[in-house]
Amino acid sequence: MELKMNKFFQLEKNNTTVRTEVLAGITTFLTMAYILAVNPATLSATGMPAPALFTATALAAVVATLVMALWAKLPFALAPGMGLNAFFAFTVVLGMGKSWQFALTAVFLEGIIFLILTAFNIREAIISLIPSNIKKAISVGIGLFIAFIGMQNAGIISDNSAVLVELGDFSSAAVLLAVLGLIISSVLLAFKVKGALLWGIIASTVVGIPLGVTNLEGFTLFRRPPSLEPILFQFEWTEILSLEMLLVLFTFLFVDMFDTVGTLIGVSTKAQILEKDGKIPRAKQALFADAIGTTVGAIFGTSTVTTYVESASGIEEGGRTGLTALVTAGLFALALFFSPLFLMVPGAATAPALILVGVFMMSPVKDIDFQDITESLPAFLTIIMMPLAYSIAEGIVFGIISYVILKTLTGKFREVSVATYIVAAVMLIKFFI
Repeated sequence: MELKMNKFFQLEKNNTTVRTEVLAGITTFLTMAYILAVNPATLSATGMPAPALFTATALAAVVATLVMALWAKLPFALAPGMGLNAFFAFTVVLGMGKSWQFALTAVFLEGIIFLILTAFNIREAIISLIPSNIKKAISVGIGLFIAFIGMQNAGIISDNSAVLVELGDFSSAAVLLAVLGLIISSVLLAFKVKGALLWGIIASTVVGIPLGVTNLEGFTLFRRPPSLEPILFQFEWTEILSLEMLLVLFTFLFVDMFDTVGTLIGVSTKAQILEKDGKIPRAKQALFADAIGTTVGAIFGTSTVTTYVESASGIEEGGRTGLTALVTAGLFALALFFSPLFLMVPGAATAPALILVGVFMMSPVKDIDFQDITESLPAFLTIIMMPLAYSIAEGIVFGIISYVILKTLTGKFREVSVATYIVAAVMLIKFFI
């Protein structure tokens, strides 16, 4: 069995082992398992039943991640995306007054369009248009972004209406648990313990029991998956040619396009699997994974599926092949039947892993050209706007637009391709609709 795995995923060629890939897959799952609770909670604000949404979320993650594992053979996991689910629920349904069936139809159409764009290599071409320094900055920006998410999950950083964010309550058990988990994981990393991030998550979860952070109330090991019937194939075709549908569809397309592209570039850079020309290996297959996931996810009844930045946690544990993603997909499938076991892991226990991944993803910053302002400012804006705008896509938008403007105004317009100008123009249009 191990020989077959080695041959199929080319483990030796990628300098990894089955054990390493399994640990990496478990770590990735644990750092993104929160979506199994958060996505149903977010989308249920529209009136959709939360139990069915749990099943849809898990199944969409399984399908998309299996495509990534077995076809693209890359160590990235996918699931319904944060931000995109909030747009679905709070903007389209609650803000615009549309039905959740209308929103699901938009997601389904987005998936079909992405399948077509991927088949004709258009999305892959967009990746090649991103300048080298911005590609490096994307990895750094994602590092800051994912660390910020971890600190929020733990309560180390909290909301403040006057200054946006502030330090959280360090007398809180959750915050103390996150700090303790950060220390444990860091010490294990210092001693080069294999699976340090995973062991840190497990240790924090256990310590969280007496602290009251890990909730065991009503815990049962096995639970039958809720039925998909209330949200399965629930599409609404009467408004597919309306202006509102076009605006919603464009927003879904735009955000998902650059979230996925940014994540693929960032985590590929960290995994050191980019090819010599800066291209992602098997990028087309990877892009098909989120297109298929989004299409199938809409059929199941959930919002847009995208590649997760939390994949970087598994990569940091040594994951380099599709076997990592295969393990993650398997755990999402198991979660359907053992959801209480996986969902009891508190955000404070996974936060240290996200913070440390943020540290690890900072390394490409040293390779950015800071001597040329036409290179350094776009890279800086790419980095800083990701956590501040809470969006990978917005960071890329600010980076590319500023790159094009500065190169043009300083007479270096020949360094910018016509296609990059077109992409920048489309990004500008996005701000006005």
